[in-house]
Amino acid sequence: MKFAGIIPARYQSTRFPGKPLAMIKNKPMIQWVYENASKALGQVWVATDDERIFEAVRAFGGNVVETLPTHQSGTDRCAEAARIVAKDTDFDVVVNIQGDEPFIKPEQIEVLKSCFQDETVDVATLVKKIETEEELFNPNRPKVVMDAKRNALYFSRSPIPFMRGEQEANWHVKHSFWAHIGLYAFRAEVLQQLTKLEQTPLELAESLEQLRWLENGYKIKTAETSFRTIGIDTPEDLEAALQLF
Repeated sequence: MKFAGIIPARYQSTRFPGKPLAMIKNKPMIQWVYENASKALGQVWVATDDERIFEAVRAFGGNVVETLPTHQSGTDRCAEAARIVAKDTDFDVVVNIQGDEPFIKPEQIEVLKSCFQDETVDVATLVKKIETEEELFNPNRPKVVMDAKRNALYFSRSPIPFMRGEQEANWHVKHSFWAHIGLYAFRAEVLQQLTKLEQTPLELAESLEQLRWLENGYKIKTAETSFRTIGIDTPEDLEAALQLF
């Protein structure tokens, strides 16, 4: 299997404008993402519609493609970039890496890649066991339930499943709950199919794009990681991450 990593990155962000160019030590955030992804992937590109990000990637020697400014999601931007890259590069699977996770572990990407040893897998993502009550009830931390073959059944911002007859403080002790880690891999042709789908009722209700895929009959394979990613959504998140760094 040949894998291509694509990192969608946009400059405009309501809570943190210019986020991909925020400095962490002596490097912009997007460079940290690119270099960590490159440890697990032989070919990586940044996909952006912003000239400042484009030039920053070029400056550190990274691969970058210019995409349209009209995309509604990172998946759509990733799909356009994959079409551009495919003109000169051969690959079977596209790994969509979040541009605001500078501390992504190469091991996480390797686990995701391993899902495609099964030829029936079209889409794969990561999950991590929830260990605290705060994480379980945090609506910004999507949860997922899986079937016996580790295919996702449903994603939700609510805790799932509901633990009848148990105190909420004990839910995460009495049952294994799983948090969704927003790292995806798609077979190249499936990625293009997904971006042609119309938004669906469950997606609109939860504001979770992957529900669109489930509602249209696509299966999403899950693989477990023990690493929690550190997403940077606000300047405060960056300050907290720098303390950890």
